[in-house]
Amino acid sequence: MPDFLQQAFSTVPAHALARLMLAALLGGVIGLERELKHRPAGLRTTMFICFGAAMFTLLSIALSQGTDATRIASQIIPGIGFIGAGSILHARGLVSGLTTAATLFVVASVGMAVGGGLYVTAIFATLVVLLVLFTLGRIEDIFNLKIMVFAYEAAGASSDDVIAEINHLLEAEHRMMDNVQIARTPQHYRVQFTVNGTYREQKRLVEGMQKSKVIESVYSGGPTDHE
Repeated sequence: MPDFLQQAFSTVPAHALARLMLAALLGGVIGLERELKHRPAGLRTTMFICFGAAMFTLLSIALSQGTDATRIASQIIPGIGFIGAGSILHARGLVSGLTTAATLFVVASVGMAVGGGLYVTAIFATLVVLLVLFTLGRIEDIFNLKIMVFAYEAAGASSDDVIAEINHLLEAEHRMMDNVQIARTPQHYRVQFTVNGTYREQKRLVEGMQKSKVIESVYSGGPTDHE
């Protein structure tokens, strides 16, 4: 290693490098769960936010020089709020992205905890976040506590008949088709659409489409926005 690099690294406290590495690791672990669910704020985003929060906390301590050590770190919260707002979407009465925005907020706090040397607190918070994301989301699905957007594709000889049949099935659930797209093939018409509802309602819709004599085939793409 060149002499100037050795001199540069020798001036950096080892604990600062360790804190930054731990922050990147904890942020990456949380981001992996978001990545598995295909959320916009995934592995790299959460890793950068956690790393950056730890970095700003370290800088705040190092540059304070006897003054208020929280001056720089306190600006992390408004910055994360701005990023989190960008992950929230609102369409047809449904708000999505709140879980992702809240996750980014907590990830920033984990980074600040690591930057401040509160390792046990940061690790414990990461475990709690993972527990909530993996278990409580599943409980919401099992007990049908949450309305989600599901994507489907149905095929039939006539697009009008397919749409009429699906609307008839949705009438019992007081739901309607959204984002309807129609494509013609040499064999049949393909109708792609989305529907809001719980898992139980979606299951009944799929069963109804599979039993229909008008609809030749059904494909379920699952939830498009599973937080």
